[in-house]
Amino acid sequence: MTALGRGQIFTHFAKLFLQKLFWKVGCELYAPGMTGEEQHKRVLDPEQDAAALKALTHPLRIRLLGLLRQDGPATASELAEATGESSASTSYHLRVLAKYAFVAEAPARDGRERRWRAIHAVTSWSNEAMADAPERKAFVATSRRRQIEHLDASLTRHEEDLAAGRLGREWLEPSGINDLMPRLTPESLGELWQALDRKLAELTERDEGDPRAEQVVLLTAGLPLAPRDRRAAAQPDDAS
Repeated sequence: MTALGRGQIFTHFAKLFLQKLFWKVGCELYAPGMTGEEQHKRVLDPEQDAAALKALTHPLRIRLLGLLRQDGPATASELAEATGESSASTSYHLRVLAKYAFVAEAPARDGRERRWRAIHAVTSWSNEAMADAPERKAFVATSRRRQIEHLDASLTRHEEDLAAGRLGREWLEPSGINDLMPRLTPESLGELWQALDRKLAELTERDEGDPRAEQVVLLTAGLPLAPRDRRAAAQPDDAS
């Protein structure tokens, strides 16, 4: 496999989704101004948080939550303009997200408007626990594909920002996407995720307050693949 750019923003195309939009499973997308582990991540339990998980199945709610994490607090009207939806629709779905503690009201700028903010930068869950029921597996699969769509949109925006001069040339070399295919054990893959989490937390803390820092969309993937011969052996024989 070839690497596109140097990919030093840890964009490993083997878990995609960097997201961490997100979700480890999810969009691990870091929200502006959020600090501390409690604010950073919300871990959902598929048994205790079934209603909250169901609330995230609506595509507009996922998009609204992503926009609040990426761009910071906004009103229902501002989000309606960004999504092409009506203010009534975005207002309703924001209230649903608030009901399940994904968003909360933010300080108003003029005392009249109602602004919303994301409560956590990351939504996460146990993949093993989510595999216990068909509807949970379907949710994980849908979420991952939403993150791939987010990567595509982020790549387009990144290219436009570079072309328009909104990002300086110092970002050309470190940005990119890596497509790697290492051979790892389950334990090593888990260790890799932990190492990435620690390093990202370290660098994020180091760069807090640095005027040169920009928001970086970091989508990672770690998707083991069975060998082709094993896949072929698992196929039923053709009827003769």
